Amino acid sequence: MWIFFAFSSAFFAGLVAILAKIGIKNTDSNVATAIRTVVIVLFSWMMVFIVGSHTKIAEISAKTLVFLILSGFATGGSWLFYFRALQIGDVNKVVPVDKSSTILTIILSLIIFREGVSIPKIIAVIAIAIGTYLMIEKKQTKESGEGGYKWLVYAILGAVFASLTAILGKIGIQDIDSNLGTAIRTIVVLIMAWLIIIGQGKVGQLKHIDKKSWIFIILSGFATGLSWLSYYRALQTGPASVVVPIDKLSIVLSVAFSYFILKEKLKKKSFLGLALIVAGTLTLIFFK
Repeated sequence: MWIFFAFSSAFFAGLVAILAKIGIKNTDSNVATAIRTVVIVLFSWMMVFIVGSHTKIAEISAKTLVFLILSGFATGGSWLFYFRALQIGDVNKVVPVDKSSTILTIILSLIIFREGVSIPKIIAVIAIAIGTYLMIEKKQTKESGEGGYKWLVYAILGAVFASLTAILGKIGIQDIDSNLGTAIRTIVVLIMAWLIIIGQGKVGQLKHIDKKSWIFIILSGFATGLSWLSYYRALQTGPASVVVPIDKLSIVLSVAFSYFILKEKLKKKSFLGLALIVAGTLTLIFFK
């Protein structure tokens, strides 16, 4: 079942990038992130009460709670950088860099969880790394300056924190229900996101958000919640070095939507890079 949940996570994660890209077009990325966290918290805790996991709250150990909180902070950092990158860069450029967190996650998983090293895994990681490099292309914007790489800096930082999220989350949900673990993490992200926009004095921007942006930000929140619930359910019983790459297959859906909906073009070099990322991911799945 963990493979099913991993693919479900990938599907909903693919929708997140597109829905969020549309939602933050006319909205500050940090403000949009704060709004999304409210939706995710409500959705996650609703699921906890539906499955009855709330009765296990008192049984959570100190170690589990610490790692869930750390995972929540890592998630918050990942989001803030990722959605900032999405705001100033193309989806089909930002998403591949974000998904490169797969490489770091696999390496950390092999070291921390001793999931085993093999020739296919090494080849797969190399393919994903080369594919990501091929998909990185300069994006010129008013904000990014002459070099056009400001979005790349944000995307890389987002990828690093995303990798830490997976590792810390894997440790944190080992002894509790994954739905409850996810819900606890969302509270940390919620607090972190709102403290940031309060500190930046951006709360007042909420009343200036147009109806279309509200709809897409909220939809991206629901998609994120569904992706999270599936992702951590898969992580709980499946190997992190395989679950994470499957989740990153969301790149295919994100790039496809960016092409058909946002009209972002994919060059031959980028298409080759995408093919290598998919091939590397499938290698990890079949040679797990």
